[in-house]
Amino acid sequence: MAKINKESSEPKANVAEALSKTDEFFEKNKKTIGYVAGGVAVVALLIFAWYYLLYAPQKKEAVNQLYTAEHYFALDSFNLALNGDGNFLGFAQIIDKYGSKAPNSVYFNAGICHYRLGDFDKAIECLKKYNTNDKIMKARAKAKIGDALVDKGEVEAAIPYFEEASEISNNIFSAAYLKSAGICYEELGKFDKALNAYNKIKNQFPNSPEGVEIEKYISRAEASLN
Repeated sequence: MAKINKESSEPKANVAEALSKTDEFFEKNKKTIGYVAGGVAVVALLIFAWYYLLYAPQKKEAVNQLYTAEHYFALDSFNLALNGDGNFLGFAQIIDKYGSKAPNSVYFNAGICHYRLGDFDKAIECLKKYNTNDKIMKARAKAKIGDALVDKGEVEAAIPYFEEASEISNNIFSAAYLKSAGICYEELGKFDKALNAYNKIKNQFPNSPEGVEIEKYISRAEASLN
């Protein structure tokens, strides 16, 4: 029985010893611990102040600035939408001033404005920064990069963007992207690949506007192969 009591008392002694060492550690290092805790509190306070005093107000301000730019965009006033009207900022200025604080859609809208104004390089730059989980909008951005590359004369570089757009959307809009890819292939003399793109439209999207008239594109590609 004495042996059992001795063994059962050992864990208690070990716990007491560990607590004693813990107290000793805190006693020896209380200044350092205090500095660390104070530092953490200061960092937390700075993050709080940055978010509520700087980031959040600027984010709200960026959203408010977008309203007028989007109004001009809806009216196809692309220069005003992009560069502002002197009283309100345009998409390009919002990007420069607010960056990531602005809604990501600003990059898509700015890209379209640049494209419509003939600045294809800036259009591509903005559209590549556009990020969304909306498959339809994501596909539109990819396809518009393809359009910009075609207008730059970089037809071969445009094809992967049209094909990617068709795969992302995987709906009736895919037919238009596949048609663009097919036309690019034809321009490059790759009529077999053009035919593949047109046949996809025929088989997968026959009721699309492109599907209704796709037979003439198929016939043209087949004639070029023969």
